[in-house]
Amino acid sequence: MTRVVVTGGCGFIGSNFIRYLFEHEPQIHVSNWDKLTYAGNPSNLTDLANNPCYEFKQIDIAERNAVRDAMRTYKPSVIFNFAAESHVDRSIHDATPFVITNVLGTQTLLDAAKEFGVEKYIQISTDEVYGSLGDKGYFTESTPLAPNSPYSASKAAADLLVRSYVHTFQFPGLITRCSNNYGPYQFPEKLIPLFIANLMANQSVPVYGDGLNVRDWIFVTDHCSAIYAVWKKGRVGEVYNIGGECELTNLAMTELLIESLGKPKSLIRYVPDRPGHDRRYAIDCSKMKGELGWSPSTSLENGLKLTIQWYRDHQDWVDHIRSGEYRQYYAKQYSSLTSSNTK
Repeated sequence: MTRVVVTGGCGFIGSNFIRYLFEHEPQIHVSNWDKLTYAGNPSNLTDLANNPCYEFKQIDIAERNAVRDAMRTYKPSVIFNFAAESHVDRSIHDATPFVITNVLGTQTLLDAAKEFGVEKYIQISTDEVYGSLGDKGYFTESTPLAPNSPYSASKAAADLLVRSYVHTFQFPGLITRCSNNYGPYQFPEKLIPLFIANLMANQSVPVYGDGLNVRDWIFVTDHCSAIYAVWKKGRVGEVYNIGGECELTNLAMTELLIESLGKPKSLIRYVPDRPGHDRRYAIDCSKMKGELGWSPSTSLENGLKLTIQWYRDHQDWVDHIRSGEYRQYYAKQYSSLTSSNTK
């Protein structure tokens, strides 16, 4: 049985990936390590609570002793590192948690993985490490790193640490860099779930600046299938760009959501642009296609339809998240685990 660790598995992409693993790998055991910050929600995986091949551990990946103890006990062959502080606006307000988790946490994981002989390590990164594109062109794996926010700078630093361990220690590391994800279980501070939740409640939706910033959108299950392909067929030391091949301005996405939910455009509320707001991201994923035979399979129309329906069907989940009640509940439930993991 293959034993894998997924860090940040209670978050949006991590929880979807764990579910994807169980659907495609019958002979697998997954240990989910998550610190349970504000965006980590164990209820994202309640359907796996009784699965004997799944376990949860509340671990801060920046805590060296906790990581080493868990690694020594569990002995994983593969680590997928999703754990990250990931919201740009929050990084502008305070970069400290981003440096601790994204940089120090990655270095701590790398050291433990190297010490205990992990066979493969997949670093889940972001296209934001490349900075901002003009009106033409695409990010390739050879595009120079030019992060423009504290968040993307911390992710670029983590990527460079992985690269350095590969070259210095012959470490079995790989890096994936993906465009903007959307889909079920996404924390409702990000654009699509925030706007869906607001529109369902007949509340306004805030659009930064002129709304013409461009993003490449990918349905989360397509991202999961890409990471799976990198695990199975990717070459150690390589970077793989993952994109949805679906560029839209933020304003166009907003109008599409408004139309899909049958709401008036008068709910659009323009707000001052955020500092350092990158103008355009676009991914060239030809390396994924050529080397690994992967390509995105979910159209934006179908992806948004599935996403909107999921949020309609899970209004209680949205209300629970937005009220903050889930944090109080899980803080009490896992308080004993926290104390034992930080000794």
